[in-house]
Amino acid sequence: MSPRTLRSDLYSFTSEEERTAPPLVISVLASLLERTISRNQRGIAGNGNSKDERIAAFESSSVLDMSIQSFLERVFRYAHAAPPVYVVAYVYMDRLCQFNQGLHIVSTNVHRLLITSIMVASKFVEDLNYCNSYFAKIGGLSTAELNNLEMNFLFLTGFRLNVSPSIFESYCSHLEREVSFGGGYQIERCLRNYMCGVEIASKERKRPESKNQFARVL
Repeated sequence: MSPRTLRSDLYSFTSEEERTAPPLVISVLASLLERTISRNQRGIAGNGNSKDERIAAFESSSVLDMSIQSFLERVFRYAHAAPPVYVVAYVYMDRLCQFNQGLHIVSTNVHRLLITSIMVASKFVEDLNYCNSYFAKIGGLSTAELNNLEMNFLFLTGFRLNVSPSIFESYCSHLEREVSFGGGYQIERCLRNYMCGVEIASKERKRPESKNQFARVL
């Protein structure tokens, strides 16, 4: 896998018939989360996550017997989310950790965080998406549980769901570095307006995004 291949995959919006294999971003994101979990579980041994009720809602009493990659592939198989959805979900999970220092992504909450962030990202990125009850079935939850997780997720992120082209590009670059042996692989930037609706380049020039808005918690 190369950064160039990943970049091509991230910007593709192919039809269901044209896409049968999971996008490469799934493998990259799964690898990144696995390392994050390993690091977090060593760092918080004996302490656990925050007792905040909204954070605790994402905790499961047992670890799901399914790898992160298998779980993401299941979501892709049934939700047919486009590759950019997973990048935006990654942005949301990073923001969630930034805004809530007591939240650590571990094996007991990662699956619930993923299905919630992917569902919310799908609503932001795509014009057509499945209802909460369908995503709940994909994630092995009841509709009421996922509705509650979505509400907690929104409050924990302060309803900050907008992802500008520059921030999207930054996170794409971070994912590219995950598969770049040389590091900092430079490629052409060509994000379409599809990603962020009516946001235009002139507005971006007037209100440039700060590079410090994301802390790479993951």
